[in-house]
Amino acid sequence: MYEEVLIKSQSVKKASGVLYNCTTAKKNSLLKAINLYLRSETPAILAANRIDLDCAEKTGLSKVMLDRLTLNEKRIQQMMQGVRDVVKLADPVGKVFNKVKPPNGLIVEKMRVPLGTVGIIYEARPNVTVDASVLCLKSGNAVLLRGGSEAIHTNKILVDVIKMALKDLKLPVGCVEFIETTDRAAVMEMLKQNRYLDVIIPRGSQQLISFIQENSVVPVIAHGEGNCHIYIDSSADLLKAEEIVFNAKTQRPSVCNAAEKLLVHEKIATRFLPRIAARLQLAGVEIRGDERTLSIIRNAKPVDESDWKKEYLDLIIAVKVVKNLNDAIEHINQYGSHHSDAIVTGSKANGEKFLREVDSAAVFVNASTRFTDGYEFGLGAEIGISTQKLHARGPMGLTELTSTKFIVHGKGQVRK
Repeated sequence: MYEEVLIKSQSVKKASGVLYNCTTAKKNSLLKAINLYLRSETPAILAANRIDLDCAEKTGLSKVMLDRLTLNEKRIQQMMQGVRDVVKLADPVGKVFNKVKPPNGLIVEKMRVPLGTVGIIYEARPNVTVDASVLCLKSGNAVLLRGGSEAIHTNKILVDVIKMALKDLKLPVGCVEFIETTDRAAVMEMLKQNRYLDVIIPRGSQQLISFIQENSVVPVIAHGEGNCHIYIDSSADLLKAEEIVFNAKTQRPSVCNAAEKLLVHEKIATRFLPRIAARLQLAGVEIRGDERTLSIIRNAKPVDESDWKKEYLDLIIAVKVVKNLNDAIEHINQYGSHHSDAIVTGSKANGEKFLREVDSAAVFVNASTRFTDGYEFGLGAEIGISTQKLHARGPMGLTELTSTKFIVHGKGQVRK
């Protein structure tokens, strides 16, 4: 196991040098070839996914995790569309900007360069295998993947598909490597490969992410949990608010940008809460509320203090009646995970205040939190949603997978 991790870490490091020198045209040709193989190998991909699903059902994997694990024709088509979108995007590698001419006569500029070798550690979402690989390849990064054991068969065939395309383009197959062992000790070994890996990006539960942050000697860009809030202001269009809340909670409750908390201004609570509660409960959503909410919504359950920080990833929402906008912002900044939060309001001033003062990676006015997504933000796809503040924050696309270096032109200057 340890040998596999070491060998594949060395493989991506070696391949990264070749990939760095690839032209944009060749990288785009590679992505197009990956899409052709995704189409031709769809039956085999679905068959492998069925094996994973059967195993997961026998082990009692939750419905939420089963949904994340599942591939079907539609989701494969969505992966392929994501690849096509990345092909269309501008290549950030080699872009020169921030030209400065200091008094010493030098010409100082910055150039975008790949991070180099990227390790991705993720759980039961096989679409990450394709999204992460495509974004890394287009941005000139070689990638070492370590997916969850629940998706082992699906991930293996998806990596095989990508390697077929690499061979067709006569590029090193080491540009994309996959740790096949399901032994969790492989993760710990991967975290030690700072000689070969430049960065690790974890995607999964908060427990997984915290473990990686605490144990990695490789720099980590964390994809944090999504304890996302929607605040309904006193000036909100209640019909609009109802649609936004319902979409954010029920459209796909198992993902990190689904709404987990609902805050409602006290002036409209008695008008808004009964209508949204009826609709949510009809859709199977369990409502947990504070005292004021319980006095308005029948069949709601009492909220526990620990609920305010929970990411449910399920058909559960916690509701609180707040005094005003300041109360809402204070609650979000105290209990939120700094992922995605939204306000529904008819006041431009309140919307601007919310955008300015809520400390999250993505902040919305009059829109669902479900839009926090690389594809929806025009990035083609995403490698994760960073909730930290250094290097990258929010959905990570091509630009976030690059760093910069100074490039300096002189005419024989020496420092005195």
